[in-house]
Amino acid sequence: MEAIDDPLTRLIIASAYQVHNELGSGFLEKVYERALLVELSARGISAETQVITDVWYRDHVVGTYCIDLLVEEKVVCELKAVESLSRQHQVQLVNYLAATRMDLGLLINFGRSVEVRRKYRLPKQ
Repeated sequence: MEAIDDPLTRLIIASAYQVHNELGSGFLEKVYERALLVELSARGISAETQVITDVWYRDHVVGTYCIDLLVEEKVVCELKAVESLSRQHQVQLVNYLAATRMDLGLLINFGRSVEVRRKYRLPKQ
């Protein structure tokens, strides 16, 4: 697993701040999602929105999950546009990482200011 403060997540976070600096607060999540996609592309970072991925349980696909933003096929970004992030939002991202078997996620809130939480999926011992 990459370092906690790896260059890719730093670029994603910087891009989120740039979007928020230009748009400000008050838009719907979808607006920030699309703007972040534009900003990442301008920085040469590949990303896709609304990526449907399988949810796994005991080596069986048991459902699907729609990733708000998947960056470089490595980082799951769950986007919010709420007053403040709650513990439930963080738990949601951790569960998405576990269910999709992806290792790294960013929870990004475009509220009054940008809030970011990094989350990692730890392999079962």
